[in-house]
Amino acid sequence: MGEQSEKESDKNKDLGEELADVMFVVLCLANQTGTDLEKAFAKKLQIKTERDHDRHHNNDKLKG
Repeated sequence: MGEQSEKESDKNKDLGEELADVMFVVLCLANQTGTDLEKAFAKKLQIKTERDHDRHHNNDKLKG
């Protein structure tokens, strides 16, 4: 995924509401499939923490 410019029609949308929609769908899918989302998220967070420990500290785009 690369950077994309914001569409004019999206400028007034509530990002929190949009993210809540995504979260709702993810929770529904987890429930329907019997997925322990809390366990899966903890596992993924651990993997990313170990793999990406210094990754974001060295990203020029994230530096103030």
